[in-house]
Amino acid sequence: MVRIGQCDLSTRPGIVAVIDTDAIDTANKARSMGADILELRIDLLGIMDAGELNDLLDQLKSQFKLPIIVTNRTRDEGGHWEGSESKRIELLNSAISQADCVDVELSSSMKDIVIESARFANKTVIISSHDFKTTPGNMLAILEQARDAGADIPKLAVTPKSSIDTLNLLKVTQEVNFPVCTIAMGKLGSHTRVAAPIYGSVLTYGSVNEAVAPGQIRIDDLRNMIEVLV
Repeated sequence: MVRIGQCDLSTRPGIVAVIDTDAIDTANKARSMGADILELRIDLLGIMDAGELNDLLDQLKSQFKLPIIVTNRTRDEGGHWEGSESKRIELLNSAISQADCVDVELSSSMKDIVIESARFANKTVIISSHDFKTTPGNMLAILEQARDAGADIPKLAVTPKSSIDTLNLLKVTQEVNFPVCTIAMGKLGSHTRVAAPIYGSVLTYGSVNEAVAPGQIRIDDLRNMIEVLV
């Protein structure tokens, strides 16, 4: 069984709303649209101070009662973080006690610091990998590498060049014997945000305002489609 806060992902996939601007207003909209989980994107909110970040997390948790994932994305992985890697990880680490889950990149040389802190605090760990150019042939190996590094939920986002790529992603999703989150980005892969949960992805990500990743679908549309299909 895998959970993020009170959200039991073994019973149905969790719909994650990305909080990228105007956090309180966006979280309020996300809840009304049917989100199960909030993902606080530190890099997109432009927060650089741990005190400010934890004050915001306090507000979100008290007002909305939804589980929170925190992440602080590098530019290489689709984020906007401008500072050093050590400062990025330090800020992300500071939020773990207030969050329910932390997402750190498989590519980060400092991911073990985050994983150790999350384990100590008994919080769920997502280890993610994003490929904005291709759909790699070793998708299963990437997911296994993230699992072996300490992920409760390995997350893989790829960029398909054909329908075969999306089919291969769904095939891998169905075949793994551990919880994963899989996404094919862009127009070719947008349907996987609804289809991947059918094949076993425990999370899918949607937008509240503007999409923050290629092919992202609005939360309310995701909710409606998943309720019909899953």
